[in-house]
Amino acid sequence: MHTSRLLLRSGSTLAAAVALPVVLAGPSAAASGISVSTTGSTVSVVTSACTQINGGWGTAALLSSRQASFGQGRQVALSGTSVSQSAAWTGVSPGTFTVVVVCSSGSTAGSQSVIVSGRTAPTISATSTAAPSRGVMGGLGGAARDYGPLTLGVGAALVGAGVVAAGWVLRRRAKPYRL
Repeated sequence: MHTSRLLLRSGSTLAAAVALPVVLAGPSAAASGISVSTTGSTVSVVTSACTQINGGWGTAALLSSRQASFGQGRQVALSGTSVSQSAAWTGVSPGTFTVVVVCSSGSTAGSQSVIVSGRTAPTISATSTAAPSRGVMGGLGGAARDYGPLTLGVGAALVGAGVVAAGWVLRRRAKPYRL
């Protein structure tokens, strides 16, 4: 009877240890920002940060350098699936523009500057801001990469299993007559 209580207690602890990092890692995978590209006089934006609310994904706006707010630019509704949403503007004159994506929940998915040159070669600006801001992304090379939820879940499960195994070994070492 004592052994069954111990196994029940350690089993629920194991489940909590594995589930906690997975739950905490979930929202960070959703924050992916936007990707803007140009081809000739067409500007397009792709994001995966928005969720569908009341049948709509959100709105994307193309702002010129003279326009300061979201409501002043050329607005287009986002279309797509739960994996990827996109919008495009055609007939854009050459110049520097800012693309802003606002999801239907009211949150900003991101903004990025783009230069339209009118040529057919793709031009992508070097300045971009992903939202929500994740602060300074310091670290070694791969620290700035945004991994998917499956990778984060497997990593969290491995870390959780390691924590549980270390706890078990330390407990066993302290009291060798117990499980």
